[in-house]
Amino acid sequence: MDHFLYRDGALFAEDVPLSEIAASVGTPFYVYSTATLERHYRLFDEALVGMDHLVCYAMKAASNQAILKTLAALGAGMDVVSGGEYARARAAGVPGDRIVFSGVGKTREEIAQALSGGIRQFNVESEPEMAVLSQVATQMGVTAPITIRVNPDVDARTHAKIATGKSENKFGIPIARAREVYAKAAALPGIEIIGIDVHIGSQLTDLEPFELAYKKVAELTEQLRADGHTIRRLDLGGGLGIPYARSNEAPPLPSDYGALIKRTVGHLGCEIEIEPGRLIAGNAGLLVSQVIYVKQGEGRQFLILDGAMNDLIRPAMYDAWHDIVPVVEPEPGRELVPYDIVGPVCESGDTFARGRMMPKLQAGDLVAFRSAGAYGAVMASEYNTRPLVPEVLVKGDHFAVIRARPTFDEMISRDTIPEWL
Repeated sequence: MDHFLYRDGALFAEDVPLSEIAASVGTPFYVYSTATLERHYRLFDEALVGMDHLVCYAMKAASNQAILKTLAALGAGMDVVSGGEYARARAAGVPGDRIVFSGVGKTREEIAQALSGGIRQFNVESEPEMAVLSQVATQMGVTAPITIRVNPDVDARTHAKIATGKSENKFGIPIARAREVYAKAAALPGIEIIGIDVHIGSQLTDLEPFELAYKKVAELTEQLRADGHTIRRLDLGGGLGIPYARSNEAPPLPSDYGALIKRTVGHLGCEIEIEPGRLIAGNAGLLVSQVIYVKQGEGRQFLILDGAMNDLIRPAMYDAWHDIVPVVEPEPGRELVPYDIVGPVCESGDTFARGRMMPKLQAGDLVAFRSAGAYGAVMASEYNTRPLVPEVLVKGDHFAVIRARPTFDEMISRDTIPEWL
């Protein structure tokens, strides 16, 4: 469920018509619904009622500080994967003891940054990282709390570029070597083992891969405790998918996911962390764009928008589907025609959809890309010297620009000309 609905023939974000935002901000722009963000967070939090738990929002999905503050006010922790994300979380007022640091390539500088500013735990991905973490913590005279990310070799049945739990993926250590690696960690100074981490991928639409992975983690927990390790926390990652195409079968609900967690690891008495990102932010955001031209091609019509692959790269990178709807509600029974929906970037890859059935549109009409709140604005760029797409947050009948569109002068002024030129 989201809070983007047609009302009196126009598409609204909560109580604000999208046409009003477009007139004020210009297009393209991202718009997020506060009510949807809050609702989706609460679904996960309520799914784990009865267990000691923390829902750590995966910031890589959408990391604007206004979004972070909205979720942090509800009690959310944050899952970060870079020093920059850590700094964003802290700037948004998230305390260090609610920040989990994941990622395969943590640098010494990033480790020191988190140890200085406060951290809930590091999810360690490799033995070399573990050794560096020990060195940095020891030099600083502190102790680093860690989980070790295990790779359970489970097929998440998702897009190859977002699968993370198979043996050929770069993430974690093979679960078969976990006891050996935990023994090495226990012998290192400056490190405190507190638990286990696992994450098998993104946009999962079936609970079975989660169940397979979590059962392996439960077994490993018992083994590691028998070896003398204190395992009091399980970080179970994120990855629950969202329905991008309205015609698709709906993915499992957070309540079903919570029941699975209780069933597979609830008996262990561990604190549970989960790291949802896409399901919290995905359907909480739209990308709104304007038609520049309707072009007749050879046997096809092109709908050319002012939004492009630099604003929303998911279709070009993942062949991703987004429902694209007119901002003005079509009359019932209105004729539909097939369009190739494209942007103005000088690449054929700048294509959002082919043969998409839409009501007839013309230059100046507004369209909205649904389910664009996750991995949209965060992956945007200034390719073709196109200004970075702005972001807008709506709450009730109010809206605010939470990232402004830069001017050409601001963009160009970042360049530095060498003195010999």
